Amino acid sequence: MPHWFDDEAGPVVRPYAMTRGRTTSAGQHRLDLIAVVVTEQHADDPESDHTLSPEHVDIVGLCRDAPQSVAELAAELDLPVGVVRVLIGDLVAEELVHVTRPVPPAELPDESILRDVISGLRAL
Repeated sequence: MPHWFDDEAGPVVRPYAMTRGRTTSAGQHRLDLIAVVVTEQHADDPESDHTLSPEHVDIVGLCRDAPQSVAELAAELDLPVGVVRVLIGDLVAEELVHVTRPVPPAELPDESILRDVISGLRAL
């Protein structure tokens, strides 16, 4: 029987298999690359939930250690961002994680104000 892949490649799973063919999730509109994923307090043992895939469990575990951005999770799991977004959407729906958004740049203080504050502090 011919081999499709070399031995070092390991098992190959198509991204759509991980998401069961889905390309979107209910809350995906909020999941840009810098959105931060935080594990909920009651998400103690996701491994015991047999409806979760290993990738779901990995996301909960990574976010339990420290909040992670969508981009960081995709890099750590070596998965496409689109797949990670769908998986995070599943976890949000199951209330195992929640997503926070960084402060939009328009709501951040102006750089000149911050420089004035620093100058004032130095003057003290």
